[in-house]
Amino acid sequence: MIQALGKLIYFIINGVELTVFTLIMNGLSYLRRLRDSRTYFTLFRFWCRSFVRALGVDLRLHQKNASTLPERYILIANHPSALEDVGIPALFPVHSVAKVQVKDWWLVGRITEAAGNLYVDRDNPDSRRAVIDTMITALDSGKNIALYPEGGCTGRRITRDFKLGAFDVSLQTGVPIVPVFIHYEAQEDFEWQDPYTLVDKMWHFIRTQNHRANYYVFDAIDPADFDDKVVYAEHVQKMYLQWQEKYLA
Repeated sequence: MIQALGKLIYFIINGVELTVFTLIMNGLSYLRRLRDSRTYFTLFRFWCRSFVRALGVDLRLHQKNASTLPERYILIANHPSALEDVGIPALFPVHSVAKVQVKDWWLVGRITEAAGNLYVDRDNPDSRRAVIDTMITALDSGKNIALYPEGGCTGRRITRDFKLGAFDVSLQTGVPIVPVFIHYEAQEDFEWQDPYTLVDKMWHFIRTQNHRANYYVFDAIDPADFDDKVVYAEHVQKMYLQWQEKYLA
């Protein structure tokens, strides 16, 4: 009884914190001098951590990398859930490449846009080509970027060939790729598939009996080891399939 009451109080406190923080971030997003600034981006990362806490998720970073991560990198990850949208920037200083529809999400869309996230219309070939230049510009300005080579939430298992965008940009810029493998112990509760909405999934996160989310980061991959983006993507996907066998079997 006491333990349950303590959890309820903790949940309420985190919910209030996130609500107030979200309103503040939304208000600050209207200040031009703060949009896409280092200050707002730092606050955005704290907001992401607040969001994770409010959902009750036990987010854990596992540093499998033997070498220090480079200052500038392209982070890629598998994408089984909606949680990555806040989980990744909560742990890593990255600007995410997201579907353009995220910009229309109430309050959250405006905050992510002001934080400097990048957007792509996945159904528009011109947009998919244009985002390559956008990513290169972001990297040239000193930003780290994050994206999901599966091309969206595709389930708890990797079943699609990796899209080539991240690998193309890595080869063009010489910026290494940092791979992160994501494992939710309650895979069904965290997986985002039809017919569930984003609100449905957030409720599933809160109600799950196992809140553990494991984010494994590995050594950066040097693009100098590859001459072709297809070979590069295939090599990295094989690594992910090995991690999938290890962590999800």
